[in-house]
Amino acid sequence: MLPSQLCTALYRYLRHQWRWLIMMGLATSWTMGLGTTATADYTRYASPEAAPQPVITRGIGVEARIQAIEQTWEADYTAFLRSPSGLQPLDGADVAATLAELNTQTGHRLGLVYIVPESDGLELVLASPDAAAVQYRLEVPRSRFEAEVDNLQRQILRPNSDRYLAPAQQLYQWLIAPMEADLGDRRIDTLVFCVGERVRSLPLAALHDGQQFLAEKYDLGLIPALTLTDPQFRALRQVDVLAMGASEFNRLADLPAVSVELSTVADELWPGVIHLNADFTKQVLQRELAQAQYEIVHLATHAEFQEGAADQSFIQLWQDEQLNLLELRDLDWQTLPVELLVLSACQTALGNPQAELGFAGLAYQTGVRSALASLWSVSDVGTLALMREFYGQLAQAQGETKAAVLGSTQRAMIHGEVTLTETQLVNSSGQAIALPLSLQAQVADIDLSHPFYWSAFVLVGAPW
Repeated sequence: MLPSQLCTALYRYLRHQWRWLIMMGLATSWTMGLGTTATADYTRYASPEAAPQPVITRGIGVEARIQAIEQTWEADYTAFLRSPSGLQPLDGADVAATLAELNTQTGHRLGLVYIVPESDGLELVLASPDAAAVQYRLEVPRSRFEAEVDNLQRQILRPNSDRYLAPAQQLYQWLIAPMEADLGDRRIDTLVFCVGERVRSLPLAALHDGQQFLAEKYDLGLIPALTLTDPQFRALRQVDVLAMGASEFNRLADLPAVSVELSTVADELWPGVIHLNADFTKQVLQRELAQAQYEIVHLATHAEFQEGAADQSFIQLWQDEQLNLLELRDLDWQTLPVELLVLSACQTALGNPQAELGFAGLAYQTGVRSALASLWSVSDVGTLALMREFYGQLAQAQGETKAAVLGSTQRAMIHGEVTLTETQLVNSSGQAIALPLSLQAQVADIDLSHPFYWSAFVLVGAPW
């Protein structure tokens, strides 16, 4: 082993051991230069504040509450996206019936979790097909809740630090722990979140119970409202992927891994058609969608969900051409058989209500059944690692839900099964690809098990 490789391997080993000590509550102020400095924070990692005793309600009243939540959020999304649905909001009985049918179709046990932040507390509602809906009310001040959300969103963007664990564990205590007994009794394996302001841009996969991330315990998805989500399960076939993207930009950072990403997705792992740089235009996208049937459309480019009106959020095409969130509807996705839209380099204005609506409403707005997008811009190499693992698992998991495939991908990264050497990216099956020279300089400081790299990616729309 070369000296540089030995140093890299030793660095990663020490990082892994240090993170384990923190999770077990055994860390001291010794930091090994990994960006963690305060002993008080380590104590919090091991001992988050227990959730207040919730007020629990079950039964008919909760079913009516589900309908009220569905109605409110349907109105929020359709107003922001200027796309009135005219749909009757589902009530608790409708939700239970839909989940029962999906359980039969998918072989998974789904639980729908509503999270409603209120001025004086948190409201959680759990719906599942074979037991009464449950409401949990907790006295957690809105200001305290938002402070922890802000802290997690800030700390998780530091891929060389473990300080995200404190807010990740605290938020787990508030949002998941109150319903853990019911989740276990109902044998839920997939959590579908339908959530309110400030939670829509929360990396829920990174919530932590002190031993495991939420993504290690459940497959996850995010929907705007079940009323606005296609309730039918259709397994993906291994048909052509439309893979388009840009590696060079005038005003935004270049993405040198895009050419490798596109060839990996639509050549190595799936059959497909590739359009890079000058061919990445609205005209070419429209032509391809009109002429061929693609179940997956993969766009490797910058996309930004910003504050303000929906037309302020956009997908960047070649040079100065953009597609804003309202123009996406002009592509008439509703008449196309697109099962999955992938945006691999998104940036969301975390915590901004309008940006959150745009992100969580992406699948509904376009008319595709599901969308896989990132809450923040992950490094070029990190994005390539996740996408290669995701598409590889998708190709092997015929008949599986998209949430299950994303969950398997995230767990492979958490457990160190997706690795980087100085010159190669190796997936969980041991298959390696060479990294371009332009990317090799990024490799030394990357720990793909850190949630910065995998929890940013969220499945929005139908996760089945």
